[in-house]
Parts: sequence; structure tokens; C-alpha cells
Amino acid sequence: MTLVTDALLAAAAAFVVLSVVIVYRIVRGPTMQDRVIAVNVVGTNTVVIIALFAAALDSPGVLDIALVYALLNFLMSIAISKFTVERGGVM
Repeated sequence: MTLVTDALLAAAAAFVVLSVVIVYRIVRGPTMQDRVIAVNVVGTNTVVIIALFAAALDSPGVLDIALVYALLNFLMSIAISKFTVERGGVM
């Protein structure tokens, strides 16, 4: 492995650790808005992790998966936000 590959995999590992820490905010978030933002952050971190793995493994086709996941993450955030507004979860 080269130094660049090691650096990309180390960055992906750092994002995985960050996502695990953010899961605490999803579970214990004091408000629904905190939980929605935390879910969005975890989804965004997942897209970054997939992109870093694609770059480290020199697989440009995997970037398509990251793009589709990013679009799904965006739609999920909109749907959750709309659901919380309709249920009166927004102050």
C-alpha cells in the first residue's frame, strides 16, 4: 500500500469514529431537531466514507453508489423534517 492509500483509509476510519460518536446525539438528542441533524450528519459521513474507500481502492464505480446514497440522504432529511413539522414536533 502507498502512503496516499493509507492516509485515505485513516481518514475513513476517523469518519467512522465520528459517526459512532454522533449516534449518541441521535439516541439522546434533547429535541427532534437535534436528532434530524444528527441523522443527516451520519448520512453525510457515510457518503464521505464511501468516497474515501473508492479513492483508496481506485474504484471510480463506487462513487456512483456514494452519489445515490447522498441523494437518498437528502430525501430522507426532507421527509423526516416534513413529518416532524406535521406532527407538531417543531417549536
